[in-house]
Amino acid sequence: MRILRAGDHKRMPWKNGKGETVEIAVFPPGASIDDFDWRISMATVAEDGPFSIFPGIDRTLAILDGNGMVLDVEGSSPALLTTASDPLAFPADIPVVARLEDGAINDLNVMTRRDGLAHTLVRIDVDGGMTVRLSPATCLFLCHRGALSFRRNGETGALAAGDALLIEDTAATVLEIDGVARCYLASITAD
Repeated sequence: MRILRAGDHKRMPWKNGKGETVEIAVFPPGASIDDFDWRISMATVAEDGPFSIFPGIDRTLAILDGNGMVLDVEGSSPALLTTASDPLAFPADIPVVARLEDGAINDLNVMTRRDGLAHTLVRIDVDGGMTVRLSPATCLFLCHRGALSFRRNGETGALAAGDALLIEDTAATVLEIDGVARCYLASITAD
């Protein structure tokens, strides 16, 4: 279990050069934008336009802040995503065009290499104490807004806004959390 502090996240240009991404975690460590097995990042989308193409990658996107974005994923009806929407999963290797509803948005992206990995992404609103069940997977628990304390198998710690907890190759277990926060849980499994 490792805490990944917001101030340590890696900033880098988008693959298409039209913006900046904030990499929270990547595997294998130090992998580039072209050779990762999995990657979790945040980005600001400030203008309409196409998404970068990632061959062989599946992607899930959630809106963290802003007034929403319509995603036109080739072969699907346009989908409006807002901070209240469930995360949207789609292939990252087909054309996707984004149209902002009203100003810039910040989003969270989880990407996995389709050949061997799969992932899920869920939003969790914390208001007091609760228990989160972790699947037997690599899990990243992001505290997007607010703050919380956590306990798992006798280890304790705290997350502030932007911090994440990376739990690698966990057996099925629980994470006890307490606080007031909007969080996201990404789980990455071998396919």
